[in-house]
Amino acid sequence: MASSTLIKFSLSLLLLFIILPSLSYSRQTFSITKNLSQSLTSHSSKSQAERLIRSFNLFPKDPVNIIASDPDFVPGSIVETEFSFLGDAGPSVKELGHHAGYYSLPHSKAARMFYFFFESRNSKDDPVVIWLTGGPGCSSELALFYENGPFKIANNLSLVWNQYGWDQASNILFIDQPTGTGFSYSTDSSDLRHDETGVSNDLYDFLQAFFKEHPQFVKNDFFITGESYAGHYIPALASRVNQGNKKKEGIHINLKGFAIGNGLTNPAIQYGAYADFALDRGLITKEKRDIVNQALPRCENDIKACGSEGGETCGAAFGSCTGVFSQLLDFLGDINYYDIRKKCDGQLCYDFSNMEEFFDLVAVRNAIGVNKNLVFVSCSSYVYNGMLNDWMKNLEVGIPSLLEEGIRVLVYAGEEDLICNWLGNFRWVQAMEWSGQKDFNKAPAVKFSVDGAEAGLLTSHGPLSFLKVHAAGHMVPMDQPKAALEMLRSWMAGKLA
Repeated sequence: MASSTLIKFSLSLLLLFIILPSLSYSRQTFSITKNLSQSLTSHSSKSQAERLIRSFNLFPKDPVNIIASDPDFVPGSIVETEFSFLGDAGPSVKELGHHAGYYSLPHSKAARMFYFFFESRNSKDDPVVIWLTGGPGCSSELALFYENGPFKIANNLSLVWNQYGWDQASNILFIDQPTGTGFSYSTDSSDLRHDETGVSNDLYDFLQAFFKEHPQFVKNDFFITGESYAGHYIPALASRVNQGNKKKEGIHINLKGFAIGNGLTNPAIQYGAYADFALDRGLITKEKRDIVNQALPRCENDIKACGSEGGETCGAAFGSCTGVFSQLLDFLGDINYYDIRKKCDGQLCYDFSNMEEFFDLVAVRNAIGVNKNLVFVSCSSYVYNGMLNDWMKNLEVGIPSLLEEGIRVLVYAGEEDLICNWLGNFRWVQAMEWSGQKDFNKAPAVKFSVDGAEAGLLTSHGPLSFLKVHAAGHMVPMDQPKAALEMLRSWMAGKLA
């Protein structure tokens, strides 16, 4: 079907489980019980979270999804809704297609993880891909509707096909995580996660349940993808899956690789690249570069302390390193730090508000099995703040052992992004110590072409690839959808290099 064709289907819900969650949604006063380090750092993180949310023109009604009660919670269970596509006639917005569901996290008091699963439009034998949006605390529906999902939301809230959706080459999962994000919720604030151990364990438990529910996909290749703060999530989940496979903890997941898009993975190196990137792009002078870099030694020392001591030292690292970026932004004015080609109108850099309106529709809630009274938390400031002590952790350290086992790693970055820029990402990839490091660093950058046109520059050796994508900012699948789909398809087939 053409990308501009309205999706029109008759609403035909097949409930795989007869009883959907019965929940009590009376609001309760909520407070995070974990101390978020010193008050100054806490205020800084709150400001960062609010700036993130407002930059997307999002206005979640609640800061996190904590509800009063969930009497039907059964740990480890999946409640899933399936749709049947019945042709080009019928309602447009009421049928999201394929699967939507909740998984009750077994290692929680009462947390349910919400997900979408779209089977491939090409072949059910295509790889299974999981997509993780960053934030931390932003719903993966941002990617689903504005980047690489099967649909895009029109201004009238109808759905149109995305001809470059990644379901053209994969069976793709979009997950609302960590707990409290999107439609994922709990009755207990202790279920909020604060580190990658908690996040990766929840995702691993979900994958085990998912493949048990969908055994026909167990044999398929499996890839982990995402962007931004998922530069933390993705390596942690890859290591967790690999560990589970080795220890035979459950269903063997056929992990073949993972891809990090414009991610935050090694903060010490990436924060050090901010001023250099801005200088190289003519955004600041050498004098201003030097001013920004005056704060780097403290940032780098605090990150080292975070890595060795953990705890409040990580909060201190967040504060000092955020100061580096804030100083740079003071020099840059109203620039869109997700795409330096653009300006922001005050705090507004993008308008993703249609997504919130869409999920407020009762028909949509009914279709995907979500209670009409549950708030959709597009980006959660509480989840963001709850991960404060995780920010400055170096997640690159777990990648070399995965490379040595032949697991493919793709790091890609839109060249116009500032906040997780290509230069910082390329530097940590180059600095990573593994058996192929020298050969990777000697490898030439070659053209990545799509339909005969250069779309980026690719450096690769063995299982490791780095791709700088032309004319793209922080969200590569949104800015260069065709190139992003071709990148995914070629990489999964082992043909990107």
